[in-house]
Amino acid sequence: MAAELSPSRRGLMIAAGQVGVALALWRPALAAEGLPKMTVTRDPSCGCCGDWVEHIRAAGIPAEVIEVADVVPLKARLGVPEALMSCHTAEIGGYVVEGHVPADAIKRLLAERPKAIGLAVAGMPLGSPGMEVPGQPPQNYEIKIFSADRQHVFARYRGLQQI
Repeated sequence: MAAELSPSRRGLMIAAGQVGVALALWRPALAAEGLPKMTVTRDPSCGCCGDWVEHIRAAGIPAEVIEVADVVPLKARLGVPEALMSCHTAEIGGYVVEGHVPADAIKRLLAERPKAIGLAVAGMPLGSPGMEVPGQPPQNYEIKIFSADRQHVFARYRGLQQI
């Protein structure tokens, strides 16, 4: 007598759940593989820069670090406006990322692909990625998108949360 291969409703539900879990686990891995490598140029004595790079890597963005004593010539060559300069400069996917920009904003930039030179967080706002201080509330700050002749607000954040 041949065994009947008719799946039960319960068996189908379990299989569907397993497929859903497999897809959920697979999608982030695929997305991380699709992100371009970031090159971060920083001063070797700056601790917050290293913390920011760890934030970037934890978000699935591969990052290479280059340490130089003076990052200002690179900033000028890449077109970072003086008013937006911060402590480190990164390059990713044809864009410049200046300062403590959250990884989520960088991913949005790469997904939307606007015509711009890049993103910047001027200064070093308390609570921005790499600038977290235990016991201190994060500051509100703006992420500017900039081109050679224009700057405007790309996003507003408080710590790691967009507001």
